[in-house]
Amino acid sequence: MILLRVAVLLSTVWLGEALAASGAVNEVVKNRSPLEPNHFYLLPLTSVTPRGWLLNQLQVQASGLSGHLDEFWPDLGPNSGWLGGSGESWERGPYFLDGLVPLAYLLKHQKLITKVRRWVDWTLEHQRPDGSMGPEKNRDWWPHMIMLKVLTQYQEATGDARVIPLLRRYFAYQLRTIDQRPLREWAIFRWGDEVLSVIWLYNRTGDSSLLDLARKLRDQGHDWKGQFAHFEFTSKVTKNQITLATHVVNNAMALKTEAEWWLVSRDESDRQGVMRQLREMDEYHLLPNGVHSGDEHYAGKSPSQGTELCAVVEGMFSVENLEAILGEPALGDRLEKIAYNPLPGTFSADMWAHQYDQQPNQVLCTLHPREWTNNGPDSNLFGLEPNFGCCTSNFHQGWPKFVASLWMATPDDGLAVAAYGPSEVRAPVRGGVKVSITEDTEYPFRDKVRLSVNPEKPARFPLLLRIPGWAAGARVSVNGTLESQVTPATFHRVEREWRAGDVVELTLTMRPRVTRWYHNSAAIERGPLVYSLKVGDEWKKVRDHAPAADWEVHPTTPWNYGLLLDPANSGRSLEVREKPVAEFPFSPAGAPVEIVVKGRRIPQWILVSGSAAPPESPVESREHLETLSLIPYGSAKLRITAFPLLAR
Repeated sequence: MILLRVAVLLSTVWLGEALAASGAVNEVVKNRSPLEPNHFYLLPLTSVTPRGWLLNQLQVQASGLSGHLDEFWPDLGPNSGWLGGSGESWERGPYFLDGLVPLAYLLKHQKLITKVRRWVDWTLEHQRPDGSMGPEKNRDWWPHMIMLKVLTQYQEATGDARVIPLLRRYFAYQLRTIDQRPLREWAIFRWGDEVLSVIWLYNRTGDSSLLDLARKLRDQGHDWKGQFAHFEFTSKVTKNQITLATHVVNNAMALKTEAEWWLVSRDESDRQGVMRQLREMDEYHLLPNGVHSGDEHYAGKSPSQGTELCAVVEGMFSVENLEAILGEPALGDRLEKIAYNPLPGTFSADMWAHQYDQQPNQVLCTLHPREWTNNGPDSNLFGLEPNFGCCTSNFHQGWPKFVASLWMATPDDGLAVAAYGPSEVRAPVRGGVKVSITEDTEYPFRDKVRLSVNPEKPARFPLLLRIPGWAAGARVSVNGTLESQVTPATFHRVEREWRAGDVVELTLTMRPRVTRWYHNSAAIERGPLVYSLKVGDEWKKVRDHAPAADWEVHPTTPWNYGLLLDPANSGRSLEVREKPVAEFPFSPAGAPVEIVVKGRRIPQWILVSGSAAPPESPVESREHLETLSLIPYGSAKLRITAFPLLAR
């Protein structure tokens, strides 16, 4: 009987994976009463797949650290506690899987799928009789919160019938024991990550005790709404202010927390708390690259301060969920800015090395001590695990989860483009009709997007197109006929009977623009991309971790320039030059677009503690006028992003 049961379970798993591999369309699961409805719904994993340059980017990731880390990094080796061993048993195994699962299944990468199965099968096959799971010696709720996200993604990708029963037993166990063993340390601040999984299961089972568990998590968790209702940290924190409430990754995770809780509480003040949190963080800690500072804690607005890579990928995940819950177009703008700038900006082009901290103004990546809040001198090296290994295990989720969130379902059974990138979506629409839409584009490097709509039979459903706030003059046409009232910062709705072969074309007009930052400095933006000075770089290996390594990066060309812009029309001072989209677009040599501008060197602008905070603008310079090349932030590993402006 035992062998028969195992055979049935395995056949169920293999059948689910075969359906996923065949491109079967999964149903969208919406919020059950009494939850508030989402504005949009995230589609099941594998509903959206990458194409074009974005597919290549995921393939580069799979060929880099993400695809090989477990083969040589001891924390993910065969002795991991999450594989039944006596080794690392806390967050690193779950973190790794949180990105490896979507990467493997979006690419249909059999080698990576085999790796996923090894880890996930151990958890599914070793749940204890009381409902607890994971390594025996791990009594911390926090790493289990990550593993819950892993299992929900895995179930969506494979249909594995073992997942939901395991989750039901685990949540029942937690509800029984959480008063005697309450949340502690990191879990107190990251409770929202578990609420996502609780809601996921409630929507599939209707078990009301899950909402009781959500309330327990809220009661024991940190009050993020209260923190931002009376926000005290309006500048870089001092050593004696540092707590887990000021930790940048906790704050990045928390961006979504009050919105999730609003689904349960239905209290409008919780929804408004989300907007208050974003406003406060933007006002006091937003950097020109689109992320909040934190090296490791709140660090103010100077572009010489850093941001931890974990905060980038967790911030993306939060905004992806926020856009689904709230449906605000500006959240899609925010998501694209993070995904297309600081995410690639903190990796080597081949994704075999990453930083712990990145800086918008970053002209030296060395062991020179920086004015970090409390991180070590190796934090901005490109390497295997500079400063601390959490980012090494956690960065994998950034690109694949972004791909999975490009398209979302609407409550009235249509589809919405939440963010733009080359992709294909396969999903059911109104009446259960299956549709595929292919998105052909070189966005964000180009402004044209072409959507080819192919329902299995004619079907009427809405298609919502996010028009970015910066896209004044955007145009939309359907089968060659222009749409009217295409308005920036909205979702443009096209509802009609769609037939195979219908084509929607968008021009999201990208005009260079100048935004103002720390010390009245200027950043150059175009579309969702931020542009940085192209600084020559020399990479020097400082440690070997074969097949990976740690690298210092030194400048080989000057960096201390101020910009000369026309005060009446700064856009007139900027010339855009487009180039082919190469294999490694996020590299200095492969940058698909550049902006040319005039500037002068500022001799008095020198490094302070290895960093390049800009002097107050305007700045005098009598140096000769030069032509400067600005390339996308993500392509420039050494860069100036916040420039002083020259006095006329």
